[in-house]
Amino acid sequence: MAQFRIVTTIAAPVEVCFDLARDIDFHVQSLADTGERAVAGRTTGLIGLGESVTWEARHLGVRQRLTSEVTAFDRPAYFRDAMTAGAFRAFTHDHRFEATYGGTVMTDEVAFRSPFGPLGRLVDALFMTRYLRLLLEGRCRAIRREAESGAARTGVQNS
Repeated sequence: MAQFRIVTTIAAPVEVCFDLARDIDFHVQSLADTGERAVAGRTTGLIGLGESVTWEARHLGVRQRLTSEVTAFDRPAYFRDAMTAGAFRAFTHDHRFEATYGGTVMTDEVAFRSPFGPLGRLVDALFMTRYLRLLLEGRCRAIRREAESGAARTGVQNS
């Protein structure tokens, strides 16, 4: 299983960062370059425990669909989304948030496996890990910019 971790320090409250990370509308905005959009399940607002979303986007020149479900949820410290349908053999994304003096440390931990056994492992090692890391680093920067701008949504849900 391929894995990577991204740690982002954000000068904003942990609740704001947590809710931006699970905001479907902000997700679409932050990944506009891929044409990513929510097409089924929860398609707008803040996703929560037991809810799923189906994303459609163009990645690596191919239009793809991926459905993920929030399988663990502890606001504002942690949530996990896990792929239930899509191109990967397995895909989980743990989102951790720690309140610190002056802000939040947001940690993204991703574990995935491409299909096709040994060939998939080679693909993961040669380029998929780098591709996904770059994609998520961009999303983390977008969350940081939005949270630190003071423009982050103030009507957040406590679910």
